[in-house]
Amino acid sequence: MAGVLPSGAVGWISGHERRAEPGVHRLPLAAYRIEWGHCDPAGIVYAPRFLEMFGESTIMLFEQALGVRKRDMLKAQGVVGFPMVDVSARFMRPAAYGDAVTLEAAAPDFGNSSFTIVHRLLKAGHVCVEGVEKRVWTVADASRPGGLRAERVPDEIRAMFASRA
Repeated sequence: MAGVLPSGAVGWISGHERRAEPGVHRLPLAAYRIEWGHCDPAGIVYAPRFLEMFGESTIMLFEQALGVRKRDMLKAQGVVGFPMVDVSARFMRPAAYGDAVTLEAAAPDFGNSSFTIVHRLLKAGHVCVEGVEKRVWTVADASRPGGLRAERVPDEIRAMFASRA
Protein backbone atom coordinates (compact mmCIF):
# COMPACT_ATOMS: atom_id res chain seq x y z
CA MET A 1 0.00 0.00 0.00
CA ALA A 2 1.27 3.45 -0.83
CA GLY A 3 2.47 5.26 2.24
CA VAL A 4 2.76 2.15 4.39
CA LEU A 5 6.20 1.65 5.84
CA PRO A 6 7.74 -1.75 6.51
CA SER A 7 7.75 -2.87 10.11
CA GLY A 8 10.40 -0.94 12.04
CA ALA A 9 10.93 1.78 9.42
CA VAL A 10 11.11 5.20 11.00
CA GLY A 11 9.88 7.50 8.26
CA TRP A 12 9.86 8.89 4.75
CA ILE A 13 12.76 10.82 3.36
CA SER A 14 11.56 13.34 0.84
CA GLY A 15 12.06 16.64 -0.89
CA HIS A 16 8.29 16.81 -1.33
CA GLU A 17 6.61 18.72 1.48
CA ARG A 18 3.63 16.97 2.97
CA ARG A 19 1.77 17.19 6.24
CA ALA A 20 3.86 15.99 9.14
CA GLU A 21 3.16 12.42 10.19
CA PRO A 22 3.75 11.29 13.78
CA GLY A 23 7.15 9.62 14.19
CA VAL A 24 8.22 10.45 10.64
CA HIS A 25 11.40 12.21 9.62
CA ARG A 26 12.61 13.48 6.27
CA LEU A 27 15.93 14.16 4.62
CA PRO A 28 15.49 16.19 1.43
CA LEU A 29 16.30 14.27 -1.74
CA ALA A 30 16.84 16.22 -4.92
CA ALA A 31 13.95 16.75 -7.29
CA TYR A 32 14.35 14.62 -10.38
CA ARG A 33 13.53 15.21 -14.04
CA ILE A 34 12.66 12.38 -16.39
CA GLU A 35 15.13 12.44 -19.27
CA TRP A 36 14.87 11.06 -22.81
CA GLY A 37 17.17 8.13 -21.98
CA HIS A 38 14.80 6.95 -19.24
CA CYS A 39 11.99 6.44 -21.75
CA ASP A 40 10.86 3.75 -24.15
CA PRO A 41 9.62 4.47 -27.70
CA ALA A 42 6.17 5.36 -26.30
CA GLY A 43 7.79 8.22 -24.36
CA ILE A 44 7.11 6.79 -20.89
CA VAL A 45 9.72 5.59 -18.41
CA TYR A 46 11.00 2.12 -19.23
CA ALA A 47 10.32 0.10 -16.05
CA PRO A 48 13.94 -0.97 -15.29
CA ARG A 49 14.95 2.71 -15.21
CA PHE A 50 12.89 3.12 -12.04
CA LEU A 51 15.20 0.59 -10.36
CA GLU A 52 18.18 2.74 -11.37
CA MET A 53 16.45 5.78 -9.84
CA PHE A 54 15.77 3.84 -6.64
CA GLY A 55 19.43 2.76 -6.52
CA GLU A 56 20.48 6.41 -6.72
CA SER A 57 17.88 7.24 -4.08
CA THR A 58 19.49 4.68 -1.75
CA ILE A 59 22.89 6.27 -2.27
CA MET A 60 21.49 9.75 -1.56
CA LEU A 61 19.73 8.40 1.53
CA PHE A 62 22.97 7.04 3.00
CA GLU A 63 25.04 10.07 1.99
CA GLN A 64 22.59 12.45 3.66
CA ALA A 65 22.21 10.39 6.83
CA LEU A 66 25.95 9.78 7.24
CA GLY A 67 27.17 13.13 5.92
CA VAL A 68 29.79 11.56 3.62
CA ARG A 69 29.97 10.42 0.01
CA LYS A 70 29.29 6.74 -0.63
CA ARG A 71 32.85 6.02 -1.75
CA ASP A 72 34.21 7.54 1.47
CA MET A 73 31.72 5.59 3.59
CA LEU A 74 32.64 2.33 1.85
CA LYS A 75 36.34 2.95 2.46
CA ALA A 76 35.89 4.03 6.10
CA GLN A 77 33.61 1.08 6.92
CA GLY A 78 35.64 -1.51 4.97
CA VAL A 79 32.49 -2.49 3.12
CA VAL A 80 32.45 -3.56 -0.53
CA GLY A 81 28.90 -2.34 -1.01
CA PHE A 82 25.29 -3.25 -0.40
CA PRO A 83 24.01 -5.26 -3.35
CA MET A 84 20.31 -5.70 -3.98
CA VAL A 85 19.08 -9.22 -3.21
CA ASP A 86 15.33 -8.73 -3.60
CA VAL A 87 13.18 -6.14 -5.34
CA SER A 88 9.54 -5.52 -6.16
CA ALA A 89 7.64 -2.64 -7.73
CA ARG A 90 4.07 -1.47 -8.21
CA PHE A 91 3.27 0.81 -11.13
CA MET A 92 0.28 3.11 -10.65
CA ARG A 93 0.74 6.03 -13.09
CA PRO A 94 3.07 6.67 -16.00
CA ALA A 95 5.94 9.14 -15.91
CA ALA A 96 7.15 10.59 -19.19
CA TYR A 97 9.98 12.57 -20.77
CA GLY A 98 10.29 16.03 -19.20
CA ASP A 99 8.20 15.26 -16.11
CA ALA A 100 9.38 16.82 -12.86
CA VAL A 101 9.12 14.13 -10.21
CA THR A 102 10.09 13.61 -6.59
CA LEU A 103 11.85 10.56 -5.24
CA GLU A 104 11.04 9.51 -1.69
CA ALA A 105 12.69 6.83 0.40
CA ALA A 106 11.75 5.46 3.79
CA ALA A 107 14.59 5.19 6.26
CA PRO A 108 16.03 1.66 6.20
CA ASP A 109 14.38 -1.12 8.14
CA PHE A 110 17.50 -2.89 9.40
CA GLY A 111 17.74 -6.63 9.87
CA ASN A 112 21.06 -8.15 10.89
CA SER A 113 23.11 -7.89 7.69
CA SER A 114 20.29 -6.69 5.49
CA PHE A 115 18.09 -3.63 5.21
CA THR A 116 14.89 -2.89 3.36
CA ILE A 117 14.04 0.48 1.82
CA VAL A 118 10.70 1.53 0.37
CA HIS A 119 10.94 4.04 -2.49
CA ARG A 120 8.25 6.09 -4.16
CA LEU A 121 8.33 8.29 -7.23
CA LEU A 122 5.67 11.03 -7.27
CA LYS A 123 4.50 13.38 -9.99
CA ALA A 124 2.39 16.37 -8.92
CA GLY A 125 1.88 14.69 -5.53
CA HIS A 126 0.58 11.42 -7.01
CA VAL A 127 2.46 8.15 -6.63
CA CYS A 128 3.60 6.81 -10.00
CA VAL A 129 5.62 3.86 -8.78
CA GLU A 130 6.50 2.32 -5.43
CA GLY A 131 9.44 -0.03 -5.07
CA VAL A 132 10.80 -2.13 -2.23
CA GLU A 133 14.40 -3.25 -2.26
CA LYS A 134 16.31 -5.44 0.13
CA ARG A 135 20.07 -4.98 0.27
CA VAL A 136 22.86 -6.77 2.14
CA TRP A 137 25.85 -5.13 3.86
CA THR A 138 28.75 -6.90 2.13
CA VAL A 139 32.44 -7.13 3.00
CA ALA A 140 35.40 -8.94 1.46
CA ASP A 141 35.79 -12.52 2.67
CA ALA A 142 39.47 -12.94 3.59
CA SER A 143 39.09 -16.73 3.59
CA ARG A 144 38.17 -16.74 -0.12
CA PRO A 145 40.23 -14.55 -2.46
CA GLY A 146 37.77 -12.36 -4.36
CA GLY A 147 34.93 -13.70 -2.22
CA LEU A 148 32.27 -11.69 -0.43
CA ARG A 149 30.21 -12.26 2.69
CA ALA A 150 27.38 -10.56 4.49
CA GLU A 151 28.18 -8.78 7.75
CA ARG A 152 26.02 -7.11 10.38
CA VAL A 153 25.22 -3.49 9.53
CA PRO A 154 27.39 -1.57 12.01
CA ASP A 155 25.63 -0.05 15.00
CA GLU A 156 27.06 3.41 14.18
CA ILE A 157 25.35 3.27 10.76
CA ARG A 158 22.05 2.28 12.35
CA ALA A 159 22.46 5.07 14.91
CA MET A 160 22.90 7.70 12.19
CA PHE A 161 19.42 6.90 10.88
CA ALA A 162 17.88 6.54 14.35
CA SER A 163 19.22 9.96 15.37
CA ARG A 164 17.18 11.56 12.58
CA ALA A 165 13.90 10.06 13.78
